[in-house]
Amino acid sequence: MNEKPTMAAPLTSLTSPLVTRERIAVAILFFLNGMVIGAWAPKIPFFASTLGLTELMLGMMIFVFGVGSLVMMPVAGLQIARLGSRKVSIVTTLLFIPTIVLVTLVDTVWMGAIAIFLFGGLTGAMDVAMNANAVEVERKMRRSIMSSCHAFWSLGGLCGAATGGLLIAALGVMGHVLLLAAVCLVLFLIARPMLLSDAPHPEEVKAKAGTKLTLLPWLIGLVALFSMVPEGTVLDWSALYLRNELGATTETSGFAFAAFSFTMAVCRFAGDIVRDRFGAVRTLRFCAVMAIIGLVLAGQAGNVAISMIGFAIAGIGISNMVPIAFSAGGNIPGLPPGVGLSVVTTMGYSGILFAPSLIGFVAEHTSLSSVYTAIPALLVVVLVLSNLARHADRVDNGQGS
Repeated sequence: MNEKPTMAAPLTSLTSPLVTRERIAVAILFFLNGMVIGAWAPKIPFFASTLGLTELMLGMMIFVFGVGSLVMMPVAGLQIARLGSRKVSIVTTLLFIPTIVLVTLVDTVWMGAIAIFLFGGLTGAMDVAMNANAVEVERKMRRSIMSSCHAFWSLGGLCGAATGGLLIAALGVMGHVLLLAAVCLVLFLIARPMLLSDAPHPEEVKAKAGTKLTLLPWLIGLVALFSMVPEGTVLDWSALYLRNELGATTETSGFAFAAFSFTMAVCRFAGDIVRDRFGAVRTLRFCAVMAIIGLVLAGQAGNVAISMIGFAIAGIGISNMVPIAFSAGGNIPGLPPGVGLSVVTTMGYSGILFAPSLIGFVAEHTSLSSVYTAIPALLVVVLVLSNLARHADRVDNGQGS
């Protein structure tokens, strides 16, 4: 074979179906996971008041959530290599659903810390498993689906957050989580028989992990990390930026993230079609350029309206960068998908979990305007490494080619 790695073609999907049972199943898992995380947001004040947490203590609890995710993600990756993504997806989902009930039942700080560690850990483990299953579905379909899967996660988060407060008011905190767990269980039971069953590769873990796990997954992980840092920065700091530096009212200060989230969700649903048409490398480069333009525009905006346009453009760009990085991480030649994905997802999510606190420290000594203007430097690195996205187009490896 004289195929050059740098010339990997985009997926050919002219004869493959647009929707399959396996695609529906993994999309349901993404929606389920997103819905629980979205429903957790309106529960945080009740969690804090029940345990008597100060703001500092609550910050430490959220940090424990992130630590749990980063600890459990590599564990999930190794288990996927040994058992296959379907089995790990099933187990992690079944363990994940009760954790939202567990964090509601705790009544001491130490039990709260244990509960939120498990909640974060199983969130991360399920995330790796369902992304690995999505990679396998991409391989089988020879069609990109990762962006739409992440769009379903965003849609689930929107549903969970939008209904959480209303349901808590109507049913109480415990009634809300019991209903949420019941809905998640029903969704899981619908998805389980349709989940793609993939073959584990324990022999590859022993024979190849030591020799193949070189710089490549870490470089792709760097792409994911530098793609998720801007997302976390917009999530945690955009409202404060609009209010404190651009004079927005409390009512309008959340519009920046709303604009960002809207364009990101829309573009994630369209992202698979774009990637199939133009290939992962060109799609990633376009996204990185759009994100750079949007963030610089937002950072240099002289008023709220211009900043919201900038954040909306940034949402267009950032929307499909992480899905492409995850697909590439799950398709590294000679490396089991779970192992590569665990490296990429762990590095990526560390950006959204821990970078915003560092951003806050920097902003105290400069300004959020300066932060949003400087953050695009990370995306320049993504552009430099964008050729690594070619691995996202190799989803038919092992399928007879």
